[in-house]
Amino acid sequence: MAITRDWDGGSYDRISAPMLAMGLDVLDRLHLRGDEVVLDAGCGSGRVTEALLARVPQGRVIAVDGSASMIAAARERLGAHANLELVHADLMHLDLGGVRCDAVLSTATFHWVPDHPGMLRHLRGAMRDGAQLAAQCGGFGNIDAVHHAADVVAQRDPYAASFAGWVGPWNFRRADDMAHDLRAAGFDDVRCRLVPRPVVPDDPVEWFRTIVLGSHIERLPHDLRDPFVQAVVDLMPEPVTVDYVRLDIDAVAGPI
Repeated sequence: MAITRDWDGGSYDRISAPMLAMGLDVLDRLHLRGDEVVLDAGCGSGRVTEALLARVPQGRVIAVDGSASMIAAARERLGAHANLELVHADLMHLDLGGVRCDAVLSTATFHWVPDHPGMLRHLRGAMRDGAQLAAQCGGFGNIDAVHHAADVVAQRDPYAASFAGWVGPWNFRRADDMAHDLRAAGFDDVRCRLVPRPVVPDDPVEWFRTIVLGSHIERLPHDLRDPFVQAVVDLMPEPVTVDYVRLDIDAVAGPI
């Protein structure tokens, strides 16, 4: 099962321009004629989905996210499109009703799924032979500096009791390990690589609250959430930089 977070879809849509830029880079790796059926696996607030829709004017986009707030934000952004279906679902239990996709796009999502082999097998089953997969997620070393600062604050009172024994939900993989899982799931022409993509957010407090510390603050009482975020931001050197390391993934669905 993918990890479900209580995202703030509106805030994410407002501040996520750097994530959009990363997502558009992934979209550019798809070779599209314009009439394909494309699965957007983890559509978030729909900013990358909006660009994807423009690439397949005679096709169909199935945009999926496990967060109801994100799906609501995507629906508000995208409105009604004849060739768009928004689906609130867990990637591990996604049922496309027999539809086989020509391509799968995924940005900033796979690291929320603990079972990568199972997820990849499930995605392969939703793809026709020869379909493209272009994805990007957090990879090994992703936001290590942020997590170090958060761990320091989490050991202090009054936060420590909320984090006792907690290791977090993220699954940041090495490129070789992800490539192995892709091949085992039935993918060919596999290419995986780790790419540093640091971000200096305009508003570090909102960025940390909405994007990188959301899983932390869900463990805290409401009155401790804002002080926790501020304390983590205060530990970061100036300018506050989120040390993203992205795992870029490209593959083709092999014959089954």
